[in-house]
Amino acid sequence: MVVLFPVSAQETQIPFDVTGSVNWGRGELYAQASFDLAQAGLKLPSGRYMGEVILNDSYPQLLRPYLLSLQVDSNSTIGDFIDRRELSLEEVDNISRDAVKTAPSFSADLLRMIGRYTVSMEKLSALLSRHNGKAEPARPLIPVETADYTGIIIIADGQLPVHGRNTSALAEPCIFPKIWDTDMNLVYEQDMTDPLRKEGTLIVRYASQDSIFRPTPSGLDGDLAALLGPNPLRILARELFGISPTDMVIDRADSLKIVSTENNRRLLREGRVLLVLNAAQLTKENM
Repeated sequence: MVVLFPVSAQETQIPFDVTGSVNWGRGELYAQASFDLAQAGLKLPSGRYMGEVILNDSYPQLLRPYLLSLQVDSNSTIGDFIDRRELSLEEVDNISRDAVKTAPSFSADLLRMIGRYTVSMEKLSALLSRHNGKAEPARPLIPVETADYTGIIIIADGQLPVHGRNTSALAEPCIFPKIWDTDMNLVYEQDMTDPLRKEGTLIVRYASQDSIFRPTPSGLDGDLAALLGPNPLRILARELFGISPTDMVIDRADSLKIVSTENNRRLLREGRVLLVLNAAQLTKENM
């Protein structure tokens, strides 16, 4: 994507080449911005400092389109939150300013200056989290006997029917997915998590199937094992739900295993939930 960005000191517009990608498994958005030094009126070596200043002043707005396109829930992107005035552009730009930045570098031919940036989904989740953690999943009148688990894994890595529609789809990632059961009871949403939990602000983690079949005691990758523990409950999603197919529908029998004990309800409050999606859905290049 080419973006024209005004540089007030020079009263001109510099064309930036900007690319972006997202990795939901890592929970990170990546962006790269570059510009032609000659078009900016800069010469090396004296122009290096000014080039760095230009990048530093420009990159928050250059990252905006990629942040605004991120799916928050089945109904809304971050851009939709801006349109509804539930979020400001200044708040989004502040997240960009907090991005992890590499030192600006030059292209191999020394004609362009390049900046690279990494934005954490955790920081975006924290920005969007405006709840008090008081919501609870509906408790059953007759609880079922079930084991105490250490985490919850929902597997939805293939084509699944979309609830209420005559179609199927691959599940799509978002920042705040919901989990429903086949009676359409809401099992899990962002408001059910403890906003002060130690594990951070992400309400779910995403991974591909190969991350949950490792030669380890729990079968999980190391960081997932730390989150989900040695005895996670593994559930197959039955359907998808939502305007965008981001929400999972699980069997009522499986949802009862979650909501019937205080220990298993605690897993929701602590965000110890993993959604396993098709690997192709976890990365998006050239957004």
